[in-house]
Amino acid sequence: MNNLLVAQSGGPTAAINATLSGVLHGVRASGKIDQVFGAKNGIEGVIKDHLINLNDILMDTGALDLLTCTPSSILGTCRYKLKECHQDEETYHKIITTLKKYEIKFFIYIGGNDSMDTVHKLSEYCIENNHDIKIMGAPKTIDNDLHMTDHSPGFGSAAKYIASTIKELACDIGAYDIPAVTIVEIMGRNAGWLTASAVLSRMNGGAGVDLIYLCEKEFDYKRFIHDVREKLSQKSGILIAVSEGIRDGSGAYVSDTISSGTVDIFGHKYIAGAARALEQLVRTEIGCKVRSIELSLMQRSASHLASETDIMEAMMLGQKALACALDGETGKMSVIKRISNKPYRVEFDSVPVHQVANKEKTVPIDWITPDDHDVTSDMIDYLLPLIQGEINLKYQNGIPRQFSL
Repeated sequence: MNNLLVAQSGGPTAAINATLSGVLHGVRASGKIDQVFGAKNGIEGVIKDHLINLNDILMDTGALDLLTCTPSSILGTCRYKLKECHQDEETYHKIITTLKKYEIKFFIYIGGNDSMDTVHKLSEYCIENNHDIKIMGAPKTIDNDLHMTDHSPGFGSAAKYIASTIKELACDIGAYDIPAVTIVEIMGRNAGWLTASAVLSRMNGGAGVDLIYLCEKEFDYKRFIHDVREKLSQKSGILIAVSEGIRDGSGAYVSDTISSGTVDIFGHKYIAGAARALEQLVRTEIGCKVRSIELSLMQRSASHLASETDIMEAMMLGQKALACALDGETGKMSVIKRISNKPYRVEFDSVPVHQVANKEKTVPIDWITPDDHDVTSDMIDYLLPLIQGEINLKYQNGIPRQFSL
């Protein structure tokens, strides 16, 4: 049997189900796959033999369309760090046992940086132990920090949501004639791409965001207060966007002053709270009205503001990953290569996943203005094509319909 397994991993996005939909559309078009299975909760589902038959979805065009526009990971997700095979041979044995039980010849893992590490380790294990199973990665991350791809599915939709929300907030705070500061915290531990997208709130007229601080540059508290005072001297209400991962000169997260210091399974510190920390600082140093807003999970689940470009590219990357697997490729990730900005043109390719795993793509320093509180036109040119278009959501009882298994 030529059976296919697909799984989703890492933080959910508005586009990760579109990638799954792209894989399933590719299966229908190829006619080369007998059965399609989904692993419940990523690689953990493979280890535990929690697989779901997805063939019924293949036969339902309406279900596929609904799946494409549904946020989050309908197969469930996980944050599981696969150890090296010599450290945990038993887990690799469980994975291979499940794959052989269901006669899996092709495995597509949709996820971000840590997921691509799993693709790399598992594909190498299969090659070394003569298991004829082709394993491909399909990218996903709103942080846009994956190497070797121009951008990642999920980022464009999150950027569109951020730009739109910041623009609406600017309208709100602009209605008052009293000194006020609003600080918006945006996801991004080491890569400030999402925070940079706040600059698009200035499109189509209106003030938009006033100050932008990315985690790529050292955060200076004194300079920040100076910047805020200067902006308040020019207008009554100002709007600031900050990356959740901003750090001071000592390397400490700004959020450390109010966070617990706990870490996740990968050793990453929980860092939410930068905006709240800066809210306290502004209240102490300036004394004006100030509030902090953390966009949090809304950034990655707002399918009502999804970018059509993002959704269509997510589908194409799923199809590309499947096509590569059917062509005998393994240990690779499907990627986007940008050919031009105007007009916007891309092509889809694949790269060895070891060039992606455990690496981070950050914002080029020369795309940040010398004053460290804004971004350049190069960033705008990069971002604009990725937020274009709107998807045609299906509504019922006044709210969007969503796919569920």
